Amino acid sequence: MKPSKILIADDSLIVLKTLSNQLRAHGHQVLTADSGGEAVRLARGEKPDLILLDISFPPDVGHGGGVPWDGFLIMDWLRRMDESKSIPVIIITGGDPIKYEHRALAAGAVAFFHKPIDSAALLEIIRKTLADREPEACLFA
Repeated sequence: MKPSKILIADDSLIVLKTLSNQLRAHGHQVLTADSGGEAVRLARGEKPDLILLDISFPPDVGHGGGVPWDGFLIMDWLRRMDESKSIPVIIITGGDPIKYEHRALAAGAVAFFHKPIDSAALLEIIRKTLADREPEACLFA
């Protein structure tokens, strides 16, 4: 069985590094994006099995400022592309959970986590979400 590919999209390098190390220690392949544009590009090109997505991103000044990305805009883009529309998204944010949790779940996120993240709970949700995506085993007589 091949390792699951998980994309972490967060503007915090500490979060990217911490989550990457935890996920790799549990046998996952990890991709990271520190901007909204990079998250969409990687989701489209690499087709991860799951995305951990922050809500807040600063303006993408490295690419001319352009679109002020946020996790909701990124989820909207992902849902419009054939390559990524069925990838489950887990929101991870330091933003106000009262303000964002219902909106994130209504937008299609499979789970919502507030930072600092409960690693054990996150790993359990990832395990369940990925298990739900596994195709049924075919039995041949």
